[in-house]
Amino acid sequence: MSSFDQRAPESGPRLPIRIAHISDLHFGRIADPGIVDALCDDMHRSDLDLVVVSGDLTQRAFPSQYRDAAAFLTRLEIPWLAVPGNHDVYPWWRPVLRLRDPLRRYRKWISQKLNPTVRWADLAVLGINSAFGMTVQGGRIALSDREQMSSFFSSVADSSFRILVVHHHLTQLDAILDHDIAHGARETLLCAADQKVGMILCGHLHISHVAHLENISQGRSLIICTAGTSTSDRGRGSDPSANFYNQITVDREQVVIKEKKFDATSSLFLESSVSTYPRA
Repeated sequence: MSSFDQRAPESGPRLPIRIAHISDLHFGRIADPGIVDALCDDMHRSDLDLVVVSGDLTQRAFPSQYRDAAAFLTRLEIPWLAVPGNHDVYPWWRPVLRLRDPLRRYRKWISQKLNPTVRWADLAVLGINSAFGMTVQGGRIALSDREQMSSFFSSVADSSFRILVVHHHLTQLDAILDHDIAHGARETLLCAADQKVGMILCGHLHISHVAHLENISQGRSLIICTAGTSTSDRGRGSDPSANFYNQITVDREQVVIKEKKFDATSSLFLESSVSTYPRA
């Protein structure tokens, strides 16, 4: 399977650009027999330009779970970009592999690229890996990743809308109560703001939430879009049985985030909320 940035056209679609943001699929803990089909069908009906997967494609990084995740991505008729999550590393009972080569199976089944990119005329996306063998929950972002962020985003057109994709969180979100953040999170958030990133897409918490952070650095602001678990039975928050994904439309003036929630009765993903923000 080819990773997205190896087969994407340099020019790409022009504004408005429509993106699906899915996360925490956790193949091996699928919530409903029809939910994967429903997710694929809904995305294919939605005239999307890109699918972003912000980590935890598997539950325990087993080969069978990776095969299912790879089959799901192969079904997509939409270009996709993915980053790993902490559940995609070798489990704790494989300590040697977990420390020496934690994402070997991810690279085999999903993509060789752990920090994939999209560079279109109107959109620039960088995914960074925050999942390492030594980190169980909060994740870690290395200095080399921040250096890549600076190099990549400084090389794109000023008019491009810039998106950073990472599994773990870079700041505490008060609406989600207490939760872990990645090692190196503050430095990475400041780097994102300095590089004029307009949106961060993340997962990990299994709770769907959108926040607008203001005055991060030099008066700059950005949107943090957290996707709930799109297909697993591991939901959290006020409705732990809920499954969500986000549809994002980027235009010249604004960003619209449509939250879609799975309805088991109809086996459809239905719109549950809409948030609109001016482009930073």
